[in-house]
Amino acid sequence: MSVSKLESKIDELIALCDEFQRTESNLEAGRDKWLEERNQLLEKNNLMKLRIEAMITRLKSLGQD
Repeated sequence: MSVSKLESKIDELIALCDEFQRTESNLEAGRDKWLEERNQLLEKNNLMKLRIEAMITRLKSLGQD
């Protein structure tokens, strides 16, 4: 294999490594965003659950009057 072919292959490998690093960074950013959104939805879900439980309790107390 000639030196120029070897240099070309090395350049290709460097480009691939750069592309993989960019892809990994994008995936990590997407994962972080997804986890943040998931946590927000879980928090909203818990708040709604508490509100519904409070409404049920109030309705039960109205029915007992």
